[in-house]
Amino acid sequence: MMEMKIVADLHNHTTASDGDFSPELLVKQAKELGIKALGITDHDTLNGLPKALGAGDASQIEVIPGVEVSIRFKRPYFTGTLHLLFYFSRERLADDDFVRKIESIMAKGRGEGLVRDRIARINRVFGPKGESPLLKRDLVFQDIADYSANATRRHFALALTEKLGLEGKETINRVIGNDSPAYLPSGIELEQGAALIKKLPVVAVLAHPAAGSFPGEGHYKEVLPPLGVVEKILPEFIEAGILGLEVYYPGHTLEHQQILKLWAEKYKLFVTGGSDCHDAIERPIGVSGISESDFKLFKAAIP
Repeated sequence: MMEMKIVADLHNHTTASDGDFSPELLVKQAKELGIKALGITDHDTLNGLPKALGAGDASQIEVIPGVEVSIRFKRPYFTGTLHLLFYFSRERLADDDFVRKIESIMAKGRGEGLVRDRIARINRVFGPKGESPLLKRDLVFQDIADYSANATRRHFALALTEKLGLEGKETINRVIGNDSPAYLPSGIELEQGAALIKKLPVVAVLAHPAAGSFPGEGHYKEVLPPLGVVEKILPEFIEAGILGLEVYYPGHTLEHQQILKLWAEKYKLFVTGGSDCHDAIERPIGVSGISESDFKLFKAAIP
């Protein structure tokens, strides 16, 4: 089977959230790989977009502004988060009202309040005087803040490893995995995401739906649900107003891709794809994306 030529890589992170590369460096790497369009989708922040757009103009690469927003669930069959990718035109960044509204909604799902609540829960369960003592000292806010003002699970894992001396993936997941008694899901409620879709000129895509079912070592395997759970929730995302499905993704097998294409056909969703780049080794840029024909359908949907 002929390998698809990646024209657009629509899911990538910069130092504005939890990526290792600056917006400018990420654009430069895309240029070197021959990618024509690059999606910048940092977690819950728009801060990397102006520099990325400027670098894109200088490099003649089309930068697609976006953001990855966590949607939280607390249900008998699933506690955790799923992710939506919101894309919009570059003109929206000059609209103060648009920026203020999208940032106010995103702020409800992450930030210092959530970090402090998570730390308190971890200490209550795993601190030296906790229910199941595991840490040599209590985790403190500065342990996380040293890594980022926009903390993610990765920053908690780094703090537990580098500052508190925990070793081993299983031990880390025991503390911060979604099966942990200390786990608090991040993100906004689905109803808030639906309101964002309905009120603002954005197009929403369900990110990496099958990553939780990846058969090998996967970055999201510990925190995302299996494909069956996503299928159960999918009609709610359709009702909320999503228009696209991320099919091409490093954590999706060929079998997963075929299943997701059937979902896209059933619900009349366009297909997207991206590398979910965070670094040079484990999650590099340019390994997943979409063809020129799929990119045209995607672009036509952006208001």
